[in-house]
Amino acid sequence: MSAKKLKNEHELIKEAVRVGTKYAEKRGAVQFDPTDSQDDKIEYIYKLLVHDQLIQPLAKDDIDLPNMRHKLAIWISKQLPEDHPLLQ
Repeated sequence: MSAKKLKNEHELIKEAVRVGTKYAEKRGAVQFDPTDSQDDKIEYIYKLLVHDQLIQPLAKDDIDLPNMRHKLAIWISKQLPEDHPLLQ
């Protein structure tokens, strides 16, 4: 499955990590360290959102970092208001 890249996908992923990190910490699920890599955060946030049934899981064969990134970009794009600059 090669997903079609979203417009501003890189920035959407950054925003998804920012919001996802807040969500995970507020929920008491994790406390990220400043030394945690962005990839580690992406994988953790993806798994947490799947666990909390906030996003559909990827097919087993499609679980890899690029697909998790794309899934988070889609998730955050649906959380943002329609007129958000990242969606323009």
